[in-house]
Amino acid sequence: MRDTVSFFNNTTLSKGLVELFIALEHRLKLDTPVKAYIGGGMAVHLYTGERVTTDIDAEFTGRLAIPQDLVLDIKNDDGSTSPLYFDVNYNPMFALMHERYQDDAIELKIGTVQFQLWILSPLDLAVSKLARYASIDREDIAALAAKRYFTAAEFKERATQALTGFIGGQSMVQININEACQIITAIESSDG
Repeated sequence: MRDTVSFFNNTTLSKGLVELFIALEHRLKLDTPVKAYIGGGMAVHLYTGERVTTDIDAEFTGRLAIPQDLVLDIKNDDGSTSPLYFDVNYNPMFALMHERYQDDAIELKIGTVQFQLWILSPLDLAVSKLARYASIDREDIAALAAKRYFTAAEFKERATQALTGFIGGQSMVQININEACQIITAIESSDG
């Protein structure tokens, strides 16, 4: 696994993430620290700079009432705008999550007073894509693997460990693990 991680924190999308958290902190008038664990497409974007998303998948350590009208318009490269907002229906328990995903998350300092942002590690982020495993999830896993954040062996070990606590169809997820390992191995082999 790659020893150092750097974030693409100077993109329009990542700046929008920061702006939205600052606005949320202001609107909620928080007086105690709250950790937010970021997954999904936003986390993939922060690690790769390649993924574009309009929603933020965030798990909070406290109960928060996210304002439904908290939306930020982000200017795209083509000049159009897209809304950026919190996915209020996001629940990490629907994903395949390793029991230590919060412990292994990586902090992203954004200058907020009460919010502490933690981004799922690249490995746990990739593993979290296996339960749904749509085409965008395969692309996300491949993008993270192409940055050499983990090997196929590390991925398989972490996903297999996570599978022991998964509630749902484990046989299908095991098939997804095997297919994702093939994708990662092909990327590793492409370097010759």
